[in-house]
Amino acid sequence: MAKNQASRAVSGGPAKAENGGGPAAGSKAPAFRLPRDGGGTVGLADFAGRKLVLYFYPRADTSGCTREAIDFSLLKSAFSRAGTDILGVSADPVAALDRFKSKHKLAIALASDEAHKVLEAYGVWQQKTLYGRKFMGTVRATFLIGNVLQSCRTIANPLKTP
Repeated sequence: MAKNQASRAVSGGPAKAENGGGPAAGSKAPAFRLPRDGGGTVGLADFAGRKLVLYFYPRADTSGCTREAIDFSLLKSAFSRAGTDILGVSADPVAALDRFKSKHKLAIALASDEAHKVLEAYGVWQQKTLYGRKFMGTVRATFLIGNVLQSCRTIANPLKTP
């Protein structure tokens, strides 16, 4: 679960999450609609009839988040063959997502949750500690949402990179 899952902060050092929440495995995935890269919006209902890998990351264009987004982009066609779409969500503004996507030629959709409403609904907006300093931030987490929009499962460490 996202609860107590390690994350990387902006400085690149490890940050420990101190609280959690969000949907339990097998529960209905919280609905959402968010602004997305390139303009427009994206929501859970847009993926009806397909599975969705919904991943949350702390900040665009940081080393860990970049590696994760590139890996998901490289695997996009394999996920697509399995009837699964990919959506990354962070608290970054859309302009930052557009720069991030363009700079790294990302093939996946990115959504912005500056108000933290979806981050909170999925239990990934948490108090973290880095070098003794407490702050609120996004805990890296990945959810696999079933094609009937009713099943939600957290995946720990979905990708291992060398």
